[in-house]
Amino acid sequence: MIGMIGLILSLSLIIILAYKGYSTIITAPLVALLTVLIIGGESSTHLMVHYTEIYMGGFSNFVKNYFPIFLTGAIFAKLMEEVMYAKSIANFITNNLGKDKTILAVVLAGALLTYGGVSLFTVAFVLYPIANVLFKESNIPKRLIPGTIALGAFTFTMTALPGTPEIQNVIPMRYFGTDTFSAPLIGIVASLLMLTLGMTWLTYRVKKAELNLEGYGNHFIENSNIDSKDPPNIFVALAPILIIFTSNLFFSKVFYKLIDGSYLNKYNLTLDNVSGTWSVIISIVIAISFIILLNFKKISNLNNVINGGISNSFLPLLSSSAIVGYGSVIKSLPVFITLQSIILHISSNPIVSEALSVNIICGITASASGGLTITLDSLAHTFIAMSNTLNISPQIMHRIASLASGGLDTLPHNGAVITTLAICGLTHKDSYKDIFITSVLIPIFVTTIIVIVTSIYYT
Repeated sequence: MIGMIGLILSLSLIIILAYKGYSTIITAPLVALLTVLIIGGESSTHLMVHYTEIYMGGFSNFVKNYFPIFLTGAIFAKLMEEVMYAKSIANFITNNLGKDKTILAVVLAGALLTYGGVSLFTVAFVLYPIANVLFKESNIPKRLIPGTIALGAFTFTMTALPGTPEIQNVIPMRYFGTDTFSAPLIGIVASLLMLTLGMTWLTYRVKKAELNLEGYGNHFIENSNIDSKDPPNIFVALAPILIIFTSNLFFSKVFYKLIDGSYLNKYNLTLDNVSGTWSVIISIVIAISFIILLNFKKISNLNNVINGGISNSFLPLLSSSAIVGYGSVIKSLPVFITLQSIILHISSNPIVSEALSVNIICGITASASGGLTITLDSLAHTFIAMSNTLNISPQIMHRIASLASGGLDTLPHNGAVITTLAICGLTHKDSYKDIFITSVLIPIFVTTIIVIVTSIYYT
């Protein structure tokens, strides 16, 4: 009981410090060690071991496994921004749907950018100036912009849509020997449900504002000159995203199924363990090469652009790694065994246990990637053993894990939430309600439906 209270206090402290703007890179190890002191029992006398071996072990392992994804994704996003491909995609969708479809236009623009591998943070930066002008012209309250961006970028294209290269869909591959296209039918159904329910909510909010005679509000348009330069042709702008999708599909479904991976035995690996991650990395590198070759003369300083992408990759990577390190320390304490036992005893069905475990740990860490890694590091072998007894395929377990990572992760102290609100110049009080509905409540509801239906099928 004391251990659980201590864990709750530890998490509360992480949340409070995040609200106050302190980086998890600093707070995560400090709070982790403080937690060890309070509830660590005998291990409380071994603080430096917990820091250098356990915390840094989890931290460095996450970097080893996912740094290439963060690095290539950030460089790709920076190039998409530099050559105005991202702006072209956003403008094309918003211009062709019209002012009466402003919400849908922003959501689809965000979804397409995210599905193309552009990071959530970059999508917020790209979409906000366009959404700001469109919301003003359509007289829709500015306070609805963050929730709209969240629906397009933080939900179905992050966890559900088959083939998405976002890290939340990449992480399960290493544990289940799968690829990003796992359980496509479940992914497509979940995506449609999230999009439909999210749009229903946001449309209701717009209509309610109209009835209350609430317009855009008294806000300054910071980027009214967003169309000062003509963006490239839409087909050219979409080409890198199409390249990532087709290349990923080819390498994961064809190429790596044909080659001999026996050489990996000496590394204690199989081709199934790594081919999914390799496919995503190669696909993004091909897309990066395409953009550079096509725009070599147009990019004023390629070195600066690449360096900018490299710099942009560090903060999200290190923040996620810090959370994973924090989770590794918590995982080493007796209280985690208690928590794990409580979750696993809720149901003997691995689908239910996995969904609950992932969502709860993602909520604890306020990080989809961090919480997903911590959970699968601890419990993937248990889920695999449980699923084998019921003949549940690894692809199903992959998709459930990815879906479950999107829910409690976007609680108020989540980094992407705080960043998006800051970009929009709004507060939690102004806009978090819509972020909560679109990126927490609806994804959890949809995941619950998928879990119930899938569990019934396998019982």
